[in-house]
Parts: sequence; C-alpha cells; structure tokens
Amino acid sequence: MNYNFDLEYQKGARKKLVIKILITLAEIIIVVSAAYFLTHYGFERYTVTGQDMKPTLKKEDEILINKLIYHIGSIKRNDVVLVRQSGSEHNYYMLERVIGLPGEQVQIKDGKVYIDGEKLKEKYKFPVMENGGLALEKITLDDDEYFLLCDNRNNGEDSRNAKVGNILRENILGKAWIRMNTVEFIGMMNEFDKEKSGR
Repeated sequence: MNYNFDLEYQKGARKKLVIKILITLAEIIIVVSAAYFLTHYGFERYTVTGQDMKPTLKKEDEILINKLIYHIGSIKRNDVVLVRQSGSEHNYYMLERVIGLPGEQVQIKDGKVYIDGEKLKEKYKFPVMENGGLALEKITLDDDEYFLLCDNRNNGEDSRNAKVGNILRENILGKAWIRMNTVEFIGMMNEFDKEKSGR
C-alpha cells in the first residue's frame, strides 16, 4: 500500500494554519472587546476644570475615574464622584464628595452637617460653611438620591444650590480614584492638613 506523505503533510500544515488564524482572530476579538469594555465601563480620564474640590483637587489635575467600581459595590460616604448634570442647553460634569446617602435626612446647622439629627464626624478639616443653602431645612433623600458637597465649601456649587440639588444614582458616573499628576489615591489624600502645615 502506497501513502502520499506529501499530501498528508500538506493537509496537516493547512489544518495548523487554519487553527493559528482562528486563534489569532479570537485573540484580536478578546483584546478589542476588553479595550471597549474598559473605556466605556471601566475607566475614564477626566481633567478638573474648576476650584470646587480645592484643596483636594485643583484645576488642570488629571483624574482617573473608576466607572466599574459602582457596578460591583455601593457608593459610600466621602467618595469623590464624577457627576453628569443636565443644564438648559447641554450636559456638564462635576466632581463632588458624597455626604448624604439614600433614605437619610440631611441638614446644615451652624455651618456643620447633620445626618439624621446627629452631627457628622467628617473625615477632613473642612471650612465651616457660611451658607447652608437648601439644607438649612431638613432634606430627606429618596431611595436613589445622594447629597453632595464640594471640598471648597464656601466657593463652589453643590447639593445646597437649587441649580444642583440632590443627585440621582443614574447621574453618578464613577469614583474619582487616582490623581494622575502625582499618582495618589484620592481616598488617601488629605490636602487640608498639608495646607495648614504650609507644605
């Protein structure tokens, strides 16, 4: 019995080539899908435009926004978040700090925040607020609402202002995670103490 070894070899080589091409195509699809997922649902770069979060974040700071974190976990008090607000003509974005959580009652008395009637022990040495705005009266948050304040509390717009108000969950796009300029986790930064010590 005669075998055509050349023909068998060619069939084997062709099969290996087809498998190699299929593996390469699968790898390309996985990489493109992962890149799409990360840019649309994972992370986004954002440039700070105003002074609302000073001294924590300053104008022109480059921030990495983690959009994935709130798909697997909940929004927590003190998180700095990127919010989409709808203006009269177009959407605009702002960074604010989460203070009041869904179902809580928020009030500002004597320049300090009260949650459900108890004075909030704040994480940083924020300046005393000169204007409580809407929160001079008690505000009860709905199940999908958050009360946000800026760190520059006497020179910024936040949930105390009628223009901003309480923020719906669907408008919180992600957590401000890393300041890229200095590669620092925002949740670990305390620029208030640095300001006082003159650093």
